[in-house]
Amino acid sequence: MQNIVLVILLILALSLIVTVLMQRSEGGGLGIGGGGGNMSGRPPASPAAKFTWILGAGFMAACLALTVISARNAANDSLLSGDLTPPAAAESDAPATPLGGNLLPPSTTDGPTTPPKADE
Repeated sequence: MQNIVLVILLILALSLIVTVLMQRSEGGGLGIGGGGGNMSGRPPASPAAKFTWILGAGFMAACLALTVISARNAANDSLLSGDLTPPAAAESDAPATPLGGNLLPPSTTDGPTTPPKADE
């Protein structure tokens, strides 16, 4: 359900962006463009403006729905409710190698690396 609401939210967001960019700027917000000496209140809403309001309301509804769904899913998850012990290490057939001796790789100035001879 969460994925469906997320897809709807993304479609609404893209539609809202395209709709806003397609509208003509009236310049009322910053005092730029349009307007003359006889400015009267607010012009009647165009169909594009009404459609933008509908898309905006749908976007907000989808955001709220996604928040409610996420909160319900997160209500069941808690760090303290489950077993906090780490999973057991995977058992392998190879014996553990001891960490004794020189762990650095041999340098070019060292002699040949030969294993020590066993006593016979």
